[in-house]
Amino acid sequence: MLCKIPELFAQDEELEYLKEKAPTLKSWHLTVRQACDLDLLLNGAFHPLTGFLNKDEYNSVCENMCLTSGELWPIPINLDVSENFSQIVKPGEEIALRDQEGVILAILTVEDIWSPDKPFEAENVFGSNDAEHPGVSYLKQKAGPVYVGGSVIGVNKPTFYDFKTLRDTPNELRKKFNEVGWSRIVAFQTRNPLHRAHYELTHRASEEFQANLLIHPVVGMTKPGDIDHFTRVRCYEAILHQYPRSSTCLSLLNLAMRMAGPREAILHGLIRANYGCTHFIIGRDHAGPGLNSDNKPFYEPYKAQEIFERYQDKININLIKFKNFVYVEDKAQFEAINEVPSGAKTLEISGTELRRRLNNDLPIPEWFSFPDVIRELRRSRPPRNQQGFTVFFTGLSGSGKSTIANALLNMLLEIGDRPVTLLDGDIVRKRLSSELGFSKEHRDLNIRRIGYVAMEIVKNGGIAICAPIAPYEQTRKAVREEIQSFGSFVEVYLSTTLEVCERRDRKGLYKLARLGKIKEFTGISDPYEVPQSPELEIDSENSSVEHCASEIMLKLRSLGLLGARV
Repeated sequence: MLCKIPELFAQDEELEYLKEKAPTLKSWHLTVRQACDLDLLLNGAFHPLTGFLNKDEYNSVCENMCLTSGELWPIPINLDVSENFSQIVKPGEEIALRDQEGVILAILTVEDIWSPDKPFEAENVFGSNDAEHPGVSYLKQKAGPVYVGGSVIGVNKPTFYDFKTLRDTPNELRKKFNEVGWSRIVAFQTRNPLHRAHYELTHRASEEFQANLLIHPVVGMTKPGDIDHFTRVRCYEAILHQYPRSSTCLSLLNLAMRMAGPREAILHGLIRANYGCTHFIIGRDHAGPGLNSDNKPFYEPYKAQEIFERYQDKININLIKFKNFVYVEDKAQFEAINEVPSGAKTLEISGTELRRRLNNDLPIPEWFSFPDVIRELRRSRPPRNQQGFTVFFTGLSGSGKSTIANALLNMLLEIGDRPVTLLDGDIVRKRLSSELGFSKEHRDLNIRRIGYVAMEIVKNGGIAICAPIAPYEQTRKAVREEIQSFGSFVEVYLSTTLEVCERRDRKGLYKLARLGKIKEFTGISDPYEVPQSPELEIDSENSSVEHCASEIMLKLRSLGLLGARV
């Protein structure tokens, strides 16, 4: 019989008291990651944590992979806030934690406020300071500069409108296991659709260990560029009938992944133990983020298994180790790579190859995946020449962005197969960002607004042409990551020199900037960071507008974004 796991929600009189008190408290509106973390704190998935880590707990987790009590915990769960917010709260104070709509979810009692050493955290938690690691990138470029630690007490449960019947808390799932008499439960963690290799692996694990199977995919934040969770859940539902109904369960986990490899494998095991599971599958490169800036894997392929095995007694769940599964053509079945006979021909399709086949409407063999899964993937990811995409111009004022963007707009409208929207820098400034100045903070905010609008256009199958100056590489990269979750991002750098841009300046802006009458002017008193790897670089000095626009059209065609008739 599985017992209940401790939750952090207020009850009865205390709950009524907190709801009355909440409007008087200072509020922090949670980011997407923080909302995921709070959800798992409150429902007990992060047991034994009682809140966001204070400074001592944070240092202990980073350095020793345990709490100050000695209990195993591999990854810091932090509440990162802005510098401004950190200056208006103090230890001992209570603050309201709200979702993006302003609904109060919990109250945090502040214990510590401190500025973390982020390179130290990155090196300890991720084993790297390489910005190619999505966890390191988030930590250094998106997470707030100050951490607030303290215990939390829940006021309202987070609201979900999608797949509600599949979103079980640890206690809800434990209750289900008790009701159906499950005593041995093997959990399978995934952030990708399930294909035949995953099916064979999970089915074999269930049979070998005579355990029931919990398919427990992550539907919180994952790696940028991953398939959205709506598509993935439809794929899980499509494959579920392949498993024995009486011994298989699908449930969703609202976890924000850090892609921390071995350390994250331990976190995943601790979570599944809290959900009542007795066994946990770890395969090749568990929670790995891919390749580093030297084109090498961040983690050794089976390092997560080694680390997990070392701490298994403290995780309180049994490890099931599997090697990579490949299709053995002669046997017409999947086998673990270490069990394949010498000389046997094996077949694999990587994630990159699968995306290529989807993008180009190429066949995907049935040995690789189930037809129902492929059907869902094709429905959400049509061929590239039918997808939305963004052309993102960047360059100095006067480099020709607006003029070339207008020419490109008309060329794409002439084709007429998708709606096209031009987001010109000057027009966006007037219509969406008229209250913003030209400080770095305001410039970043303006570009992020443009990126958000472009993302919504791309998400709905349209073409967005963006033509701001966009002087900062980090901001351009952030916009790229957001848009690439839904379609392609084509960066066009107009490398026209400063001298040429000044000669073209009909508004006299450069002259005023050099006289000091315009502050923070890009190229004069504010830097322009040259793109590191744009899809296309154009110097418009000796080229006509039509030629430049045609070069972009050729690039779009070479990327498969335009049909053959273009």
